Amino acid sequence: MNAPTTAKSTAGPKIRTKLPGPNAQRVLDEDARLISPSYTRGYPLVVKSGRGVVIEDMDGNEFFDFAAGIAVCSTGHCHPEVVAAIQKQAGELMHMSGTDFYYPQMTELADRLSKIAPMRGPHRVYYGNSGAEAVEAAFKLARYHTKRQYVIAFYGAFHGRTMGALSLTCSKAQQRRRFSPLVPGVVHVPYPNLYRRPAGTDADEYALQTARYIEDTVFRGEVPPEECAAIIVEPFQGEGGYLPGPPIFMQELRRICDRHGILLVADEVQCGMGRTGKWWAIQHTGVEPDMVCSAKGIASGMPLSALITKAEIMDWVPGSHASTFGGNPVCIAASLATLNVLEREGVSNAEAVGKYIMGRLRDWPEKVPLVGDVRGYGLMIGIELVTDKKTKQPAAEQRDKVSDVAFSKGLLVLGAGPNSLRLCPPLVVTKEQAAIALDLLEESIREVAK
Repeated sequence: MNAPTTAKSTAGPKIRTKLPGPNAQRVLDEDARLISPSYTRGYPLVVKSGRGVVIEDMDGNEFFDFAAGIAVCSTGHCHPEVVAAIQKQAGELMHMSGTDFYYPQMTELADRLSKIAPMRGPHRVYYGNSGAEAVEAAFKLARYHTKRQYVIAFYGAFHGRTMGALSLTCSKAQQRRRFSPLVPGVVHVPYPNLYRRPAGTDADEYALQTARYIEDTVFRGEVPPEECAAIIVEPFQGEGGYLPGPPIFMQELRRICDRHGILLVADEVQCGMGRTGKWWAIQHTGVEPDMVCSAKGIASGMPLSALITKAEIMDWVPGSHASTFGGNPVCIAASLATLNVLEREGVSNAEAVGKYIMGRLRDWPEKVPLVGDVRGYGLMIGIELVTDKKTKQPAAEQRDKVSDVAFSKGLLVLGAGPNSLRLCPPLVVTKEQAAIALDLLEESIREVAK
């Protein structure tokens, strides 16, 4: 059995107690009594504090966080520049509601977002509090602007859990169970998974035909194209299994939208804000969207989202849509500081460390048991686990065990899709920290595979 290729470091995680420790267990007991059981907790991590890539739990155990609060803590935990910006703004003004009054911070951030937007300007920006709210706004605006009712989304997609966003979501049946009827007018179509394409099929041809299903099947038998308002797509699908959208697939979606006057909406809630080594995942494909939804990494953990559109598209009148807390000045201060860090070092570091990680992972499908596929770019990387590398039988149970074993060793990772692991650490992670994390992950996989 091959050993991990990189030596251990004393700078890694430090597990000092049985997990969960006694202090964590008390919180878990209270949580079971008081908190909604709808949350999907995996392992019993009870967090006390965080700095950079390191999380400390209630019992003094230290973990390397390669989940980043589900790809939220882009600048790491409690980045000093972000903390200082929050503290300064909180001492001046915390809320007055940008829906009824004006904040200078709202236009300052909108100008910054316009400068990095993945489509040519001018632009307009709508603020919300979460990714789901950005998607809801995009859904409503697409219908408002086009005066059309249908929206096309994809199997495997996750766009949120509020009713409009949930209607677009199609990654797990449990997320939709007992909530119907959902918002009508949503049609789901296949999203390309190159690893699972039919044997002998050319990758580009498969991706192209997947996109053309919309015209060849949906527009012929289900939805008149002139009644379709938008196609909403994750350029890098998240909950569906960490699947990068092939450039030719995204380019064909753009052509379909242009042919029929349909808006192309990029949901970059998880894959945006520099995570893939570019500001936006769609920039890896050469495609410009009409709208882009941003949240998660936009404010390093503070609740903020933004819908960025071409200016002429955001033509709704006052009263059409709003959010009491959207564009909160404290959250915007955090976002402005976050953008400073990402511009200076985060995006380039995501590209550099991401290349290092992919270099380490490249031969895992041949050398490491259970690993069927490795994919991604920047610091958004998926590892698909299978029980048989020829039949590609999904290793769902083993994936969950790997996550648990990694936790016991001090590494925090999350699943994606039915049988994949996601690596999405803060964008400030170092190569040295990545090396330690990969050693721990390889150990965990080999241990489960025994």
